[in-house]
Amino acid sequence: MSLAPFKQYNSGHLLGCFTEAEHGNYFEYELNDPDDSWLSVVEYPHRVWVSQSPVNDSGWRYAYVRKTVAYIVVDEDDHGEPVVEKWSIKKHTAWY
Repeated sequence: MSLAPFKQYNSGHLLGCFTEAEHGNYFEYELNDPDDSWLSVVEYPHRVWVSQSPVNDSGWRYAYVRKTVAYIVVDEDDHGEPVVEKWSIKKHTAWY
């Protein structure tokens, strides 16, 4: 289970949650911030929270969350392009 930090709940940025189908892990997501974005917010308009207690990490990943699938940026290749995983999701609940 990966919940957004508590401060995000009062920010109005959280959009919803989903369960990753293969392993059953729960995730929350929010809008990507264009001012703090390495990738285009058009291609990856969301941030999925993947860690509640990040140490050397932001705790979130760029993403594009759809109704039954999420495209998650998990890394950057040698040319600076995003490496993307496609996750099947279920129990997608949009809060907006």
